[in-house]
Amino acid sequence: MKVAVVGATGLVGTVMLKVLEERNFPLTELIPVASEKSVGKEITFKGKKFPIVSMDTAISMKPDIALFSAGGNTSLEHAPRFKEAGTTVIDNSSAWRMDPAIKLIVPEVNAHELSIDNKIIANPNCSTIQMVVVLKPLHNKYKIKRVVVSTYQSVTGTGVKAVEQLMNERKGIDGPKAYPYEIDLNVLPHIDVFMENGYTKEEMKMVKETNKIMSDDSIKVTATTVRIPVMGGHSESVNIEFENDFDLAEVRSILEKSPGIIVVDDVANLKYPMPKDAHEKDEVFVGRIRRDESAPKALNLWIVADNLRKGAATNAVQIAEYLIQKELV
Repeated sequence: MKVAVVGATGLVGTVMLKVLEERNFPLTELIPVASEKSVGKEITFKGKKFPIVSMDTAISMKPDIALFSAGGNTSLEHAPRFKEAGTTVIDNSSAWRMDPAIKLIVPEVNAHELSIDNKIIANPNCSTIQMVVVLKPLHNKYKIKRVVVSTYQSVTGTGVKAVEQLMNERKGIDGPKAYPYEIDLNVLPHIDVFMENGYTKEEMKMVKETNKIMSDDSIKVTATTVRIPVMGGHSESVNIEFENDFDLAEVRSILEKSPGIIVVDDVANLKYPMPKDAHEKDEVFVGRIRRDESAPKALNLWIVADNLRKGAATNAVQIAEYLIQKELV
């Protein structure tokens, strides 16, 4: 099992390598790939050093699986080349997500859609992944009509430059900016570019990706995505309106029994999910579970996950694990 990690030196690529190692992924050969300026440098994996290779070299090595986290343009150009070499590509960019011919996969929700013919597989947006893991089991039981979500997203979702901006501002250092405004002691209701309808691209990703992953265009979704000065994970306030009424105890029971979810909901003892607790964890954490008293058949939830792990690297590795388990590679 030869595995290439494309974008191995980036923020998500580094976490992918960490997740592969932690989960003892059954690879026999690791092929780290990065930009030309990094070729020849080495990365350490399981105590051994591996040289970083170019895209062309990696393709010539014919890996079984390529985990991509190198941006949309790189994916559009090179994922088809890996596919031609017989490699199954799992791509973390937005390049392929809404392509009708490409599967958009969250293993707990729709891995069963995958077949041996799916040679390019899309990893969804981080904020969408953690939400649909929670929505799916509730949709199966009560049928969701509408979702209103507001996000509180970590600076790590933007990348290294954003982390540096936050830390520099905290120390009073003037440095490179990832955002148009200060992020420390501030909140930016603006993630990605604004579109003609007044929503940002990140907000529309959550709408469209949710419908695609859940295979149900009848679910109405509206989102407001917000960048906050934290690291460790994304948080979401989610309001769900169902077709059918629900029992709160049953909702908790469904979530507790669902794969990939940890319920942290004990307000009497001030227990609820926070980004610092989700940091470096692979699960999605849910709390503040309560009935919406302003609307019938409606529920409020607070959902938190590490955006670099379940929101990116871990989800991609879990897809690869499923492919191996089902002998689809």
